[in-house]
Amino acid sequence: MRDRRACGSAAHFSRRGFLQTGVGAMGAVGFTGMTAASGAEALAGQQKQVVVFFLAGGVSQLETWDPKPGTDTGGPFLTIPTSVPGTHFCELLPYTAQQAHHLAVIRGVNTAEDDHGKGAYIMQYGHRETPGFQYPSLGSAFAQQLTTPSNPLPGYLTINGGGATSEPSFLGPQFAPINLSGTNPPANLKLPDGLVEEHDRRRRELRAKLSGRFVQGRAKAETEAYNGSFEQTAQLLAKKDVFDFTKITDADKERYGKGEFAQHCLMARQLVESGVTFTKVTHTNYDTHSENFNFHIEQLGEFDRPFATFIQDLAERGRLANTLVIVMSEFGRTPRINHLVGRDHWSKAWSVVVAGCGIKGGAVVGKTNENGTAVSDREVNGGHLFHTYYKAVGLDSSKAFWHEGRPFNKADPKTEAISEVLA
Repeated sequence: MRDRRACGSAAHFSRRGFLQTGVGAMGAVGFTGMTAASGAEALAGQQKQVVVFFLAGGVSQLETWDPKPGTDTGGPFLTIPTSVPGTHFCELLPYTAQQAHHLAVIRGVNTAEDDHGKGAYIMQYGHRETPGFQYPSLGSAFAQQLTTPSNPLPGYLTINGGGATSEPSFLGPQFAPINLSGTNPPANLKLPDGLVEEHDRRRRELRAKLSGRFVQGRAKAETEAYNGSFEQTAQLLAKKDVFDFTKITDADKERYGKGEFAQHCLMARQLVESGVTFTKVTHTNYDTHSENFNFHIEQLGEFDRPFATFIQDLAERGRLANTLVIVMSEFGRTPRINHLVGRDHWSKAWSVVVAGCGIKGGAVVGKTNENGTAVSDREVNGGHLFHTYYKAVGLDSSKAFWHEGRPFNKADPKTEAISEVLA
């Protein structure tokens, strides 16, 4: 995926041509390789997993989940019916519309933060930034709380960037994200040339013995984290086939479509099926201060088919029931169209989508007014969202983290889960 700003783009697409191509090809998203029922019962007791699709820059709610055609803010696009009677999406999402029965749309989000960094922090940490203190991110928290002790894989992986070593905060570096670039496996996954597995095993045994002597009579928090990093590396080396994305079939590549984001969705599916607890896929760039409509044709043209196929695959393979899927940005876009035919930052009334584990598919919660300038019903913020995420995977969001004898809330205690989207 290129990483360029929408404002400087010279790319223009034909709306009619795109829509004709998109709708005409919708049959290709059909799943043909597996039956739904066979895997569902066997997977019923597996650990909960989470996949976040982060649409960096701020995707427009009006060109996706909450269209307002025919209004002064609605723009040129129409709506299309979805697989849920009475629910419509923007016509730029023809494939995703057919999976709406798996999705719950939260249309009344007001995070009241129009800065990229601060908005992204709210959405990924559940709190506003606090000077001098770092909360654990959602990825690190879920990696720490959902990953079973027997799972040798890292708990938190990011695809196409977006992960920082600071994310675990006081939870410890073992819950930091491991970043995957392109379709490549993690760096340094193979043993150095000339080092055979037997020699590596003996080396690790010696290190463990020396570390065991060192920790006696000393504070263990730092040394345990240090030793844990070595153990995690050894486990990761033993499961390196998980990151062999060359195994993805040509038939699957055809179903998901072309482009980097399609590859990233296939990678995410493989990671889910391999048992990775938390996967974050970043799709960029939605910061459409100019040429908003042309850019959303392009960006959603890349997003729609792969995302819809990912949802359908997880459902038909019995994985969606135990996998929470979240589609988020740092905020939405302004209802008012600016002089550059763009939309600016807008956090007062926008949408987030959830699906899968613990979620009531087909639900639509919250409402914005006629032209999308304000939430008119069931307003929620980042705290409500985090309570909902925790509740969906079976965790108690009211139970605080403890660090140095102090409690730190997982989500704002003044808010609560959005019960209308929970199954």
